[in-house]
Amino acid sequence: MSDYHINIFYSSKDEGYIADIPDLVACSAYGQTPAEALEQLQIAKAAWLEAARKAGKPVPRPRYRPAIYQAPGYGRLVAAN
Repeated sequence: MSDYHINIFYSSKDEGYIADIPDLVACSAYGQTPAEALEQLQIAKAAWLEAARKAGKPVPRPRYRPAIYQAPGYGRLVAAN
C-alpha cells in the first residue's frame, strides 16, 4: 500500500460529506460533495503531516485496510461460465 486509505461518507447530521484518513488521528474534512470533501482532506492531510514532522512526532505508515479487502478471495478474478 503506497498511500493512506480514505473514507468518504454522507453525514445527515452535517448535511454534507465527511472524508477521513483512519491512520492519521483526527484527520478529516467536510464538503458539500464527495469531491469537495476529498479536496479538503488533501489539504488537511498535508497540514497534519507537516505539523507532525515539525513537532518531531512519528508519522504512521499506511496500514488501515477495510474489512472487505481482507475477505478471502477478494480481488481474484472469477472466470465466467
